[in-house]
Amino acid sequence: MAFSFNNPKLWIFSWFAFIPLFLSLNNKTLKQSFLLSLFTGITFWAGSIFWLVNVTLIGTILLSLYLALYFAAFGLIVRPHTRHSQFYVFLFVPASWVLLEYIRSHLLTGFPWSLLGYSQYLNLPVIQIADITGVWGVSFLIMFTNVAGVEIIHSLKARLIRRLKAVIILVILVFSSVLAYGHFRLGVSDGVKKTGQIRIALIQGNIPQELKWEQDSREFIMERYFNLTSLALKDTPDLIVWPEAALPVVLEEEPIYYERLLSYSNTISRPLLFGAVTYRDNLYYNSALLLSKEGKLSDRYDKLHLVPFGEYIPLRKALPFLETVAPIGDIARGKEYTIFKVRNKFGVLVCFEDVFPELSRRFVKEGADFLVNITNDAWFGKTTEASQHLAASVFRAIENRVNLVRCANTGISGFISPQGKILSLVSDPSGNHIFIPGYLTRDIYLYTQRTLYGYSGDFLIILCALYIIFILLRDRIKPARVKRKKD
Repeated sequence: MAFSFNNPKLWIFSWFAFIPLFLSLNNKTLKQSFLLSLFTGITFWAGSIFWLVNVTLIGTILLSLYLALYFAAFGLIVRPHTRHSQFYVFLFVPASWVLLEYIRSHLLTGFPWSLLGYSQYLNLPVIQIADITGVWGVSFLIMFTNVAGVEIIHSLKARLIRRLKAVIILVILVFSSVLAYGHFRLGVSDGVKKTGQIRIALIQGNIPQELKWEQDSREFIMERYFNLTSLALKDTPDLIVWPEAALPVVLEEEPIYYERLLSYSNTISRPLLFGAVTYRDNLYYNSALLLSKEGKLSDRYDKLHLVPFGEYIPLRKALPFLETVAPIGDIARGKEYTIFKVRNKFGVLVCFEDVFPELSRRFVKEGADFLVNITNDAWFGKTTEASQHLAASVFRAIENRVNLVRCANTGISGFISPQGKILSLVSDPSGNHIFIPGYLTRDIYLYTQRTLYGYSGDFLIILCALYIIFILLRDRIKPARVKRKKD
């Protein structure tokens, strides 16, 4: 399964990756099931988030062990059901996995990374159902297919031809429905009314992390962004976007650089969105700021969902030893869902905020016609982290049927359509997308589309929870009834 997240062209692996685990859980004790599933989880996470060692080795080990516990819990939950060939298993096992993914995405501030559905971000016909169910529906579908694979193997071994045919027919019906809807959604944009058009220029500065806060590098950084922006001006953009923390200083502490930026913004006569660390009321914020074409501050958004151990340390006072794991200062949490406006309204997702579906959904509810993600993934080097991050943005676009624009310091920067299609990316002549400087300009067309997921949110999670409760209660009631009959 880790292959699917490290090379998106290997998305097919996820559709059968769990079959060996399910087969291995048969006739295992609770302890054996726990350890086997835990080992599976450790293996997956070690192969999926290995890039985090560029920031913290101890943190990577601890996080991998914590995340592997969800695999262990999954193994314990489904173990009694892997030996039953009954219809309910097709729903119970995927529902259990999806519910655990949801819990992982929210517990302890949440880590919704490498959700099973994200492995399919290039598989456009399949993932269109995300505008109904969110990414959770795609995770459910993949796990459903893994369960079907196990049932097919059991049926072949036992020579249960009728059951084999029934499983195959069920899989065909499910996939026919999903693919039919997917192709319909991919072709429906031509008939949707356009509500606007805006030309956006993305500036990918490619500033190495070791230089970002070096005092001697400030002039180099400013000139890099000024030069790339000047090149992009020939495309006459309506909005220019710089990435997260593009300004190499705390904005209020060294205003000379901010004033220089204001002066430059005034000369180009174009609105400029950029990221910076700001300081107000004795608190630091990770902010996105919009300058008008007159070079004046139009609006500001302070990041709402912070990175634990990256921007703040949870329980710092109660557990002071955590300072040694991530010796950082605290960034304060923002309070408002700011909606910017340049021709049309848009919301900004800073850093990894695009991996949280509820944030994007809220911005669209507040009136955003499109979304912008500004980020800095330079921390993780030339690894697959950048493409894993991109996968989340694809789903946010589909879930809300809006364009999503990504501007990353070292990549991947580009434009994603409301159908989740990656329209264009900043690249060099060799086709590289990360750790290269560059810019990209594109017109995006805005549409009046609202989705069931946008209105209803995570209703699939509620259905999964209710179904799991129903099955668990049914299993408790059955033995009691049998006992009464015997008595």
